[in-house]
Amino acid sequence: MDATIPQRLARLRARIAIAMTKYSRAPGSVDIVAVSKSQPVEAIAAALAAGLHRFGENYVQEALTKIADPRLTGRGIEWHFIGPVQSNKTRLIASRFDWVHGIARLNIAQRLSEQRPEQLEPLNICLQLNVSGETTKAGAALDELPDLARAVARLPRLRLRGLMTLPAPTQDIHEQRAAFHKLYQAFHELNKQGFQLDTLSTGMSDDLEAAIAEGATLVRVGTAIFGARGSAPAHDALHSTLK
Repeated sequence: MDATIPQRLARLRARIAIAMTKYSRAPGSVDIVAVSKSQPVEAIAAALAAGLHRFGENYVQEALTKIADPRLTGRGIEWHFIGPVQSNKTRLIASRFDWVHGIARLNIAQRLSEQRPEQLEPLNICLQLNVSGETTKAGAALDELPDLARAVARLPRLRLRGLMTLPAPTQDIHEQRAAFHKLYQAFHELNKQGFQLDTLSTGMSDDLEAAIAEGATLVRVGTAIFGARGSAPAHDALHSTLK
């Protein structure tokens, strides 16, 4: 019989705890964003009941349906948008999400700032760094990052919280750590310049130990919580390699 969401979550928490001990991370310094895209509301409700409160989506229309579902409203969920942001979706994202992981273009950040409702807290932002140098992978280049960070930090309705990345997939933990270390170094350099970032959003089901070793504060996990997911909804064609 397939494991339940609480059982998978217990195993995931054990993995994280072992990695935190192994790499001398402080208690409470790593949290989980449950990547719930393509998962039904019932699965999110089960994860919520098991103690998760951060959920990541990257299909806007699918996410809006979930956010408005009465089974989930008023239960303290923090909604994270993960992945490339299309310019025609910025108003919806700015008004309905708490975090955005993956800003690599200033014009998108400007739109989010302009469209964030005044009555809401500033939108939390993680800039995306392309640590692998892949031309097919989204993210700012390392030499572009300081200027982008300075510009985003000045926008009035955003709060620059940290960095995220999606490195090239590999099963070699040394290669995983090398990619994540580039992100950590960029994070550290920005903080030396006075940015006061507090979030490294990186690591997924297959590489979270390496991410924790290199300073991750948020791991974005889908498969290890929900099991294998179905195909992405056809009504919202944002692509993703998130796992």
